[in-house]
Formats: sequence, C-alpha cells, structure tokens
Amino acid sequence: MASPAYLDWNATAPLKQAARDAMRAALDDVGNASSPHAPGRRARRRIEDARAILAAQLAIDPARIVFTSGATEANATALTGARVLASAIEHASVAAWATAKCPVDQRGVLDLAALDRMLRDDPLLSIVAVMAVNNETGVMQPIGEAAEIAHRHGRRLHVDAVQAAGRMDLAPLAAVADTMSLSAHKMGGPQGIGALLLTDDLCATPLLRGGAQERRRRAGTENTAAIAGFGAAAAELAGDRTACAGIAELRDALEVELKARAGDLVIYGEGAPRSANTSCFGVPDLPAETVLMALDLEQIAVSSGSACSSGAVEPSPVLLAMGVDEAAARTAVRVSLGPASTRGDIDRLLSAWGSLYDRRRRRAA
Repeated sequence: MASPAYLDWNATAPLKQAARDAMRAALDDVGNASSPHAPGRRARRRIEDARAILAAQLAIDPARIVFTSGATEANATALTGARVLASAIEHASVAAWATAKCPVDQRGVLDLAALDRMLRDDPLLSIVAVMAVNNETGVMQPIGEAAEIAHRHGRRLHVDAVQAAGRMDLAPLAAVADTMSLSAHKMGGPQGIGALLLTDDLCATPLLRGGAQERRRRAGTENTAAIAGFGAAAAELAGDRTACAGIAELRDALEVELKARAGDLVIYGEGAPRSANTSCFGVPDLPAETVLMALDLEQIAVSSGSACSSGAVEPSPVLLAMGVDEAAARTAVRVSLGPASTRGDIDRLLSAWGSLYDRRRRRAA
C-alpha cells in the first residue's frame, strides 16, 4: 500500500526534526524557568533563546513577544474588552470577538473603501482585525493598506499571521501591526504553543493572572519544551519561504489538471494574491464530505472549506462572505501543501479525485 499523502498543512504542519530535538533536550532536563538555581536558569535560557530566534525573524525587540498556549489565546488576549472591526473572513478565534465585520470582494480580498467608511462612521470601534493569509483560500490580505487606514483613524491593527509563517516574510507584518498572533504548529513546531506580539507601548490585559511570568502579561509556568520547539521551528522559516517556489509549481499544476478534467470546477480566490501552497476548489453536486471520505480511504489527507460541529457540516463563512452560495460552499475542498509535498502526492490526489468525479458524472448522466 502506498504511503499516506498528507495535503493538509494549513491544519497543522508535521513536526520538524529540529523542533523535535529541541523539545527532547528540554524534556530530558529539569527546572522551572522561574527558579533562581542552575536548573531553573537553564530552562530560562531555553525560553529566552527561543524568544530571540523568533524576534530575529520578525525584526523586533524580543520584549515584544509573549508566549501563549496558541494563536487562539493570543487573539483573545489582543481583542478581549475591545470593540473590534474584523474582516468577514477571519478565523473563528477572531470572528468570535467581532463587533462588526468588514466585507471582502468576490476574490476574498478586504474591501479597503468599506474599512475606511466603517471606521469613519463608528468612532467606538477601537481595533481592526485582518488576517494576513486566509486559512481556507490562501488569499493574502492588503495588510499595509489596512494598517494605514486603521492608524489614520487612530485605531489599532491586529494581524492574525498564523498562515503567513513560512510563506511570506513576517517582518513587514510585524512592522505595521500593533498586535500579531502566531502559532508554532503551523510552522513545524509543536501544538499547544503560540505567541502574541505587542507594540512597545501597548500593555494587553492578560487573560491569565496570578504570576509574574512573561513580564506579568501571561501567568503560569512556561511550557519550556514547547517554547524550545517553537524557537527551533522558527529558525528554519527562511528555508520554508525558499521552498515556496517549488510548492507553487505543484499547486499550479494541480489546478491546471483539475480544470482540464472538470470544466465546471471553481477555484476560490483565483485571481487574488494567494499563498503559494493553498488551493480551495469545488464542483457542483460533489459534496466536500464525499470527497474527503473517498480520499481518506485512499490515505490522502485534505480538508474542506466547511466547519463541522456536532456532526453537522455547515457552509464556510469565508466562502459565504465571498458571495458563494450555500450549495457551492458545501462542495469546497482545501488542499494545502508544504516543503515535503511531492509530485507523487499530487498525482495520487488527481487520480483519486478524478475517479470520484467521473463516477459522479456518470450517475448524473
């Protein structure tokens, strides 16, 4: 049997060997980073080394970085207690805090004119939240322009940069964002660790209190091993970006061959600037659940553009915000590639998906 084809890197990336090694070394040691003795100082050094590595990738002062349990916590810390104008395509961990939502166009790109108008019309909105790269479509957002508009109106900008790591240079984002969230497991680090970036003069209200950790911005004993793994993964981000050229060729080849097979196939976000690794597509009358189950039986891991709760599959809010009707949104499948993806993976996907598509069309004939 062929080895599994993992094509769901936007959900989580495989753990990098460097991250695994760093975590193992930390787990084999002992010490609480808040303790003053030698074992505690070793743990503290691992944490601060990781913070310095991440800061170097972002071209910022390490003091701006707060380690959290993940991007969800980072987003919540940045947004809690504020009136938030979020783009209509934000991840649920940001959308949950939205007071109002700014529309996007049919490509999934933020409507900058609407952003300007909504900030002008509602002076109580205090934070603008715009993700750098959409997790479902890969569409890249105009963060520089959004920052200029938000700051001109005297508002803060929060950037969910989770899907940008390893796919674009994070430093320009960090330069214009007042707060920014990252997640280690999207860049080949461990799950359960993330980071919140703060501007030098901004003190976010901590969600967790009762300890002096993270300069009193996030209480609780630090997860030294996970932070060490985060730092090791972050150290390799430049290499990940270099690999994006090859990944783009695979993604483009996939889309060309899908469209050659299925004339009614729609690629969501096509025509907009997109992350090189992501393709979200669907065809009429071929539900995403059917595709995912069929591919899973062939040991091919992809995802869908739908959210699943209590066994009920709902159409993606991202696609609905782009003007896609509910029926079409339920067919959306997301393929997301990474540095380890191969042409063989693409060929297996095309073969399995093509067989499913052909059977569906024969039944409909």
